[in-house]
Amino acid sequence: MKYVEEYRDGARVKALAQAIGRVVTRPWRIMEVCGGQTHSIVKYGLDQLLPEGLELIHGPGCPVCVTPTEKIDTAVWVSQQPKVILCSFGDMLRVPGSSEDLLTTKARGADIRIVHSPLDAVAIARENPEREVVFFAVGFETTAPANAMAVYTARRQALTNFSMIVAQVLVPPAILAILQAEDNRVQGFLAAGHVCSIMGTSEYELIAATHRVPIVVTGFEPVDIMQGILMCVRQLEVGRSELENQYARVVRPEGNSPAKALVAEVFEIVGSGWRGLGELAVSGLALRDAYQSYDAELRFPGPCTVNARPSTCQAGAVLTGQIKPPHCPAFAKACTPEHPLGAPMVSTEGACAAYYHYRRRSIDGVVPVPEFAVS
Repeated sequence: MKYVEEYRDGARVKALAQAIGRVVTRPWRIMEVCGGQTHSIVKYGLDQLLPEGLELIHGPGCPVCVTPTEKIDTAVWVSQQPKVILCSFGDMLRVPGSSEDLLTTKARGADIRIVHSPLDAVAIARENPEREVVFFAVGFETTAPANAMAVYTARRQALTNFSMIVAQVLVPPAILAILQAEDNRVQGFLAAGHVCSIMGTSEYELIAATHRVPIVVTGFEPVDIMQGILMCVRQLEVGRSELENQYARVVRPEGNSPAKALVAEVFEIVGSGWRGLGELAVSGLALRDAYQSYDAELRFPGPCTVNARPSTCQAGAVLTGQIKPPHCPAFAKACTPEHPLGAPMVSTEGACAAYYHYRRRSIDGVVPVPEFAVS
């Protein structure tokens, strides 16, 4: 398949690994921001091909993982209200709230439906005028245009029974929070290509210049990631700190102008809570005044008090790159995909889920052989 198979070419991956080995002269720590990149790294064993001392740190780039407990509790509360249909992407149903997850609420009788697009929720609202349809809008900048389109479409169609729980967050403020943390260990970043395909690269250029840290916009296939690492290491070795674009086949500096215009029409930038990072200024999106009638949290005010449950789960430390999943005492023991204690074990982009599926054997002393092992 064009644009896929050539970026999974084992020979190219091996050649890039060897090129990285020739360039590296000292230890470096690079964070891949996106959970999709983390899954490729762990699945294909890319980190095992790197020279000793070059460490990849897994970042908070999983929108399901960073959605705070308060938003889960809100979704659970709203789904329990009379005549409500709650629509959500499937991986959100297993994320633990303070008392239960949405899947448990669904089992108790709530009408919770898995959809593939926010526009599916708009269609459900149109087909069920006697019901209140609420969409759980989660994601980074990548999903913001589709979520904005759903609200925009509902307004144009004069639907009064559609609303959203908005849990949209923005990546650059999270990168800044990591860089400004006292215990920051990150020296370079692999930025998420799909986010930049929407928003462009200007914010990352500013971060790179201001904080003197190399940032490489990178795709998600093995060759993409290895090229991104090589580009980042080359900068680190000579003391450069610039924005570079490995994912030029998709990302343009200006991003997607129509998508950005739609997002700006519907949403405004606000502070937002992040699981693992806490409250971050200018890091989230909320509906503008003209669209606030579609805000489910205003339409269904209710108790959303978070009562933290005692747990050995260290999801926050995983999300901020302080530890890797196997270092959490609950990993693959009390916390599994069937019985997750934290969001990173639930999501298809979660670091804990990636390690569980592709590295769990190493816990028993068996080191898995990477698919692209260097001979």
